[in-house]
Amino acid sequence: MTVYFIGAGPGAADLITLRGARTLASCRVCLYAGSLVPADLLAECPPDARLVDTADLDLDAITEEFVRAHEEGRDVARLHSGDPSVFSAVAEQMRRLDAAGIAYEVIPGVPAFAAAAAALKRELTVPTVGQTVILTRVAQQATPMPEGEDLATLGRSGALLVLHLAARHIDRVVAELLPHYGPDCPAAVVAMASRPDELVLRGTLDEIAGLTKEAGVVRTAVILVGRTLAAARFRDSHLYDPARDRHVC
Repeated sequence: MTVYFIGAGPGAADLITLRGARTLASCRVCLYAGSLVPADLLAECPPDARLVDTADLDLDAITEEFVRAHEEGRDVARLHSGDPSVFSAVAEQMRRLDAAGIAYEVIPGVPAFAAAAAALKRELTVPTVGQTVILTRVAQQATPMPEGEDLATLGRSGALLVLHLAARHIDRVVAELLPHYGPDCPAAVVAMASRPDELVLRGTLDEIAGLTKEAGVVRTAVILVGRTLAAARFRDSHLYDPARDRHVC
């Protein structure tokens, strides 16, 4: 058997990849986070599949489900919201599977920051304005941030910052970024990206905390801060420049 870590996407059930949907439909065990994965996706599982909501399970209990499925010879669809490559806690699960000698594969999904950019109708990298995107979060009750990855340090780059798991700490985010980005820097918060109740908040860095608190946003949101969010006057990219030599790779 194989455990398939599947990126379920940011919320909308139809944003799962074709490969992810096909794999989900073939697995007779599905582990999913009930608070994050849309219920519509579970309808893709086989009628006789064992469905396990992992919202209240710790790592040991999740590992036991993997081992049980392995003993039964049943493939497992392990659904993770967004994409498994960032803030998904798949690394520790993979480590357990390696120790147990259980095979696994990873199927990527649409990450939350991409869904947020789509909701904002913005390209996050704009020629001559910004070509770097930093995905990060803030230290809180969860795992602390490694040394050198605090907002004050990352903010010195001036790159577009995308913060996950930080909406509850919006005041702190703003306070730490203001010295580096300035009060007039464009900022946005996208909550429930791609879902029917999606909420998009736009403003300046000086305004965004008030807008976020007024809207009552505390979770399932992405914070974006950077000049590319409002870039209008910028040079066209070299990609489609008529002067470009298209015979040179």
